[in-house]
Amino acid sequence: MPRYVYKEQRDWLFSDHVEDIIPESHIAHFDLNKLHSTANAAINKEHVLILTPMQTFHEKYWENLLQLSYPRELIELGFIIPRSPSGDVALKKLEAAVKKIQASKKNDRFSKITILRQESLSFEKLEEKERHALAVQKQRRSVMATARNELLFSTLSPYTSWVLWLDADIVETPVNLIQDMTAHNRPVLAANVYQRYYNVEEKKNDIRPYDFNNWQESATGLEIASKMSDDEIIVEGYAEIATYRPLMAHFYDPHNPVNEEMLLDGVGGGCTLVKAEVHRDGAMFPNFPFYNLIETEGFAKMAKRLNYEVYGLPNYLVYHIEE
Repeated sequence: MPRYVYKEQRDWLFSDHVEDIIPESHIAHFDLNKLHSTANAAINKEHVLILTPMQTFHEKYWENLLQLSYPRELIELGFIIPRSPSGDVALKKLEAAVKKIQASKKNDRFSKITILRQESLSFEKLEEKERHALAVQKQRRSVMATARNELLFSTLSPYTSWVLWLDADIVETPVNLIQDMTAHNRPVLAANVYQRYYNVEEKKNDIRPYDFNNWQESATGLEIASKMSDDEIIVEGYAEIATYRPLMAHFYDPHNPVNEEMLLDGVGGGCTLVKAEVHRDGAMFPNFPFYNLIETEGFAKMAKRLNYEVYGLPNYLVYHIEE
């Protein structure tokens, strides 16, 4: 055991001449003016924070994450898992996967991995159809927004340049996902989320649009919102609320350039890249109706209110797990 000898004792508590007793290594200085998010993220060694709310651990999600080609020493991972039976199962599987990769060679390890447990309502008992029912959307999306905010505010570091929101159900992306998306150098950029499935009618494997939260505002949507009370929300993709908004999911054209962009007013959280400064400036995920929008769509509205532009990539596909 080390011995500490204080040769000089002073009444330092009320002294005007207190020596610095804090070790230098305990004080960290970060100049955010020198922190950049550029089109050459990997070359400029910009740190990327990948955030995933997770209720179910899919092995294919993890395998896809590991095949991303962005340098792992520049990647931090953050997860938030509900405190529920399904969350317990997901946590056990995630921890096993994390321990395995972080115990491997140094170059194969991620810079940092954070796992949070969330105290919140759980929708695990709902079937897929019930989970997407219009009647539960306000409560469900509010809980999801709270989880996203807890995850974001607990993991965003002073050296984070980019935040990639990647849902736990996304199981297939290009290996250069991060390089491809950062190359656009947009404040907010959403990939187009599709789903692989077996087309019974045509008897072949096929793809179909999945995420309808990436959209452009319409005159009808604005009119509907103008007649709503402040505590009501518009949820896209439901016949009960026909907004006639142009949905990015329907703009996919395999013959057009994969890097083609379109302006958006709403985004989903399936695969959305955000410059960290957008979040630092205050754009978060409202768990309350914000201009009659909530969660990721409310985030897009908030980002635009902060004068950031929101874009989507209609021909850049990532794939949701088949349910």
